Amino acid sequence: MVEKIRSSLRVKLVIILITALLIVLMFPRGESIESEVTVGSVWVHEDIISSITFEILKDPKTYEREKIQVARAILPIFLRDISLEKLYLDSLKDSNLFLTKVLSKNNNAQNSTKLLSDGSYSTLYKFTHKQKPFTGSRISSITQVFSNASQILNKIYQRGLLSVSYKDIPRDSIALRDGKFENAFSKTNYLDRNSVNNFIQFYLNGNVGSDTELNVAIEEYIANFIKPNLVFSRQLTDAAVQNAKDKIPPNVGIVNENERIVAKHDRITPDVKLKIGSYKIAKGLGTGYWERFSQNFGKFLHILIILLPFIIYIVLFRKRIYGDNLKIVLIACIILFISFLTFLIYQLDVPSPVEFLVLVPVASMLLTIIFDSRVGFYGTVIISLIVGGLRGNDYAFALTNIIAGGLAAFTVRDIKNRTQIFRSFLYIFIGYALSIIAFGFERFDSFNQLLSSFAFAISNALISPVLTYGLIIFVERIFKITTDLTLLELTDFNQPLLRELAKSAPGTFNHSITIGTLVETTAEAIGANSTLARVGAYYHDIGKTVDPESFVENQINSKNIHEQLSPERSVKLILDHVKKGIELGQNYSLPKEVIDFIPMHHGTMIISYFYEKAKELYGEAKVDLNDYRYPGPKPNTKETAVVMLADACESTVRSLNDADSQKIENVINNLINSRIDDGQLDEAPLTFKDIKQIKESFLSILVGHQHKRIRYPKQEELENTKSEE
Repeated sequence: MVEKIRSSLRVKLVIILITALLIVLMFPRGESIESEVTVGSVWVHEDIISSITFEILKDPKTYEREKIQVARAILPIFLRDISLEKLYLDSLKDSNLFLTKVLSKNNNAQNSTKLLSDGSYSTLYKFTHKQKPFTGSRISSITQVFSNASQILNKIYQRGLLSVSYKDIPRDSIALRDGKFENAFSKTNYLDRNSVNNFIQFYLNGNVGSDTELNVAIEEYIANFIKPNLVFSRQLTDAAVQNAKDKIPPNVGIVNENERIVAKHDRITPDVKLKIGSYKIAKGLGTGYWERFSQNFGKFLHILIILLPFIIYIVLFRKRIYGDNLKIVLIACIILFISFLTFLIYQLDVPSPVEFLVLVPVASMLLTIIFDSRVGFYGTVIISLIVGGLRGNDYAFALTNIIAGGLAAFTVRDIKNRTQIFRSFLYIFIGYALSIIAFGFERFDSFNQLLSSFAFAISNALISPVLTYGLIIFVERIFKITTDLTLLELTDFNQPLLRELAKSAPGTFNHSITIGTLVETTAEAIGANSTLARVGAYYHDIGKTVDPESFVENQINSKNIHEQLSPERSVKLILDHVKKGIELGQNYSLPKEVIDFIPMHHGTMIISYFYEKAKELYGEAKVDLNDYRYPGPKPNTKETAVVMLADACESTVRSLNDADSQKIENVINNLINSRIDDGQLDEAPLTFKDIKQIKESFLSILVGHQHKRIRYPKQEELENTKSEE
């Protein structure tokens, strides 16, 4: 069921349609899609004649700045609370009468004493009771306190006490609203919580004198009746700010129907750009349901047209990608990731070239590392066209990303290690720098504009390689992808399986390493993945670690055990190394692409030695040929086919006595031709030209391995004389 889904044509169509629809949703809404307009460039299209009357909208940043400025001009609004003034003045008057009676009495009733000696009146009580009772001085002191308190409170309320301190009022002035009228005054015309204390002390020093105890008594007493009578109104202030903002016109003029907006070959000025941008919005807002539907359908076709060449390329030339829907989903995710990043950056309303933070090189490098350089480059072109469309069909932006992304793909096309990230930094920046200079000079960009673009391009060049190498491991795990970076890690001889192979089956290990060298060079010659071929050669015989002595290359100091076994028993031992090898590969989490080498390097070949031995023992009629065949499958890639041929040729050439180039050439030709005749290469995508190059490469390398050396003096004595211990 899973395999059916991974190869289903319907699933492929659904992936393509969903990808296109999601990209359409990222297009600018409510606007017709025309070429991106850049100040300083030349309009190369036909004249734009307005089909409607519309307002020329201000630049959003300018409009927002004007609203901020007018909001700052609004003064904080305060209201005078007349009722509060009357309330506390009356309260002070009543308190004066009451306390005068209490303090003037000849008795020291406990209730009166307790009332005055506690709380806010304690200082007043202490001061008045220092005077001797029934004397004029005591009555005079009481009258003086209350008289000064009334005068001070009246003056405070007449001047006005603010409910907000000076430091919390951002402006130097305030607006005092009285009914429908509103006047602006300096905030220092009024008192705040801090200055009111200074005002009281100044009044007392000038009108009462320097009697500290009396002054403190009055200050303490009047503090009970001081409340702000000028109250800040947040609601009225916010309403005034909003009203002022609403009065700022969003437009700077009007373009009438049939009026020309821009003529062909005119240079784009800031005013012309505003007109074109406003016209886009006006056309979008003025469309009905069917117009919007047709526009979105046009966007959908737009994306499909861009994707179509890439789809055709994959269908015709990348069958392994086309046959695996998981790989198609991966490509779709990469395209959507860059598209969404473009959409987010397009929403930023900042006066900087943030478009250079669209990380197209990330997609270029990912596609190249995961698949190959051609997929990476073609994918770069497609993604660049899409992001150019998302920015209003911006040709310059699309071309810039094609250049930078193409160079990024070039830097990782033959990736051998992660240090190549430094080369990627340089090439990505060069791609962006060349484009910035070209289009910048064409648009008469200022030096500061070029520097700003370079700064963002450097950021992209630094971020893209780092992000790519960080994402690779997640892509490999999630999508079950094997990249060359993983393959290179598998060539380390400290890998557990290779260590075990070298320890348990040294003959097989040396044979595998030799084949690895042989197939790597040959794979490069025929355009195959040389790294995959070498790794496949290293691991193709790991199953022999389970029972190494069953194979002649590991029988160094022992007899051939097959001389004592029946042909069918020997065949079972031979066949088991394939089954055990697959199990070991799976247990050690080898990639599927590497595990495929284990059965495919034998294909469905006959184990001829034991088949012939069985015929001699039992007679040909009693021997079933299929019992002496490997289970397969046959090689289905160039890499597995090369390893199959190299395995046979290297083993046979190694067994030759007095091998010369002609013998080696004959062996190579005969072995390869026999496998072709047996149909072992029917499923491998090899051409006659590939076969010829394989033969030539094998001959060159194997002849070099079999070259003769000069015999050293007394070498025969060294070979035949046993040294005494």
